[in-house]
Amino acid sequence: MNIAVLSGKGGTGKTTVSTNLSLALKGNYIDCDVEEPNGFLFLKPNINEVQKVLVDCPDIDEDKCMSCGDCVNICQFNALAKVKDNIILFEKLCHSCGACKIACDYEALNYKKREIGAIEKGQSKEINCMRGLLNVGEPTAVPIIKTLLNNLPKGLNIVDCPPGTSCNVVNSLKYADSAILVTEPTEFGLHDLKMAVGVVRMFNIPFGIVVNKDNNRHNRIRKYCKEENIKIIGAIPYSKDIARIYSNGENIYYNLEQKHIFDKLAEEVKRMIVWS
Repeated sequence: MNIAVLSGKGGTGKTTVSTNLSLALKGNYIDCDVEEPNGFLFLKPNINEVQKVLVDCPDIDEDKCMSCGDCVNICQFNALAKVKDNIILFEKLCHSCGACKIACDYEALNYKKREIGAIEKGQSKEINCMRGLLNVGEPTAVPIIKTLLNNLPKGLNIVDCPPGTSCNVVNSLKYADSAILVTEPTEFGLHDLKMAVGVVRMFNIPFGIVVNKDNNRHNRIRKYCKEENIKIIGAIPYSKDIARIYSNGENIYYNLEQKHIFDKLAEEVKRMIVWS
């Protein structure tokens, strides 16, 4: 069972929910926010395995290349360019689709491996932790996300998705059985929540809303959820104490006064799993 935790925008509390929910449910924590994977800052696992993530990259044989430009014309990602009589490769734009090799009539194109990041695995008390790490300067995170999610451990996995509604999020949701959308009661929060709801509904999986920094009033988020018949399965109050815990890099779930927030959310998530 894979539960995706996502948000339409960054900074809503997605990692706060996913890390503390992993502790409450004793589920595996999977950090797919490979550009800024900060869940390990809170869970602090002992990393015991590191796996390099490699992608295919064109390798041009200068002796065979006739500079005809067929590979340039077929590339949809502008990873190849013809400059005078030379073919130039921009390897970070390559999506490893293989079209250039097929188009080359002179067999001047082969593929080599190129490292773009890594997968780290570790243990934090009673839960398994995994995260993807995209190398600085790399523009494409999807290969790392796919590698990470194709090797998920058995059991309950809490998947901390990338922020927004980009292709990174879509590729994370492909592996999800249900979803939790984290938002905040602001105009920006509502705007981006609507986009996230649209993406999740395309996958036809059960989902619920968690309102972070909730003022316990009939705010714009609660009004929207009522109109759209979306269930709010949890709320994290607007609290200086909670902000202090988070700022110190500590887990809210281990605070005796706040633990009940995620125990209650865990019960709602168990019901959602039954729905699916």
